[in-house]
Amino acid sequence: MYQFLSTSLLWDELIEGEFESLKLADKQLIVVKKNNQAHAFAATCPHAGASFCEGWLDAHDRLVCPLHKYRFDIVNGRNTTGEGYKLKIYPTKIEENIIFIGIW
Repeated sequence: MYQFLSTSLLWDELIEGEFESLKLADKQLIVVKKNNQAHAFAATCPHAGASFCEGWLDAHDRLVCPLHKYRFDIVNGRNTTGEGYKLKIYPTKIEENIIFIGIW
């Protein structure tokens, strides 16, 4: 089960589509606001460890790894380019403008 931990990120200060990097419970994470939802995921690619801080979202809102251009669904973590790697994603919730991330 998840334990939701508060972050220093405020929902109304996030800019749509821009990545915010943070460390929470010894995990390096990225948070992005997309389609009026907060998405949190591991900050490094599961394939070769490239930093997603240098990545981007494509026209279909898939996370693109800057190293090999693998693409990941930010909702379910599925690799959409077929290599079989899965992005570690974390549940989020917003309470009183503060973003909480579920850690297990």
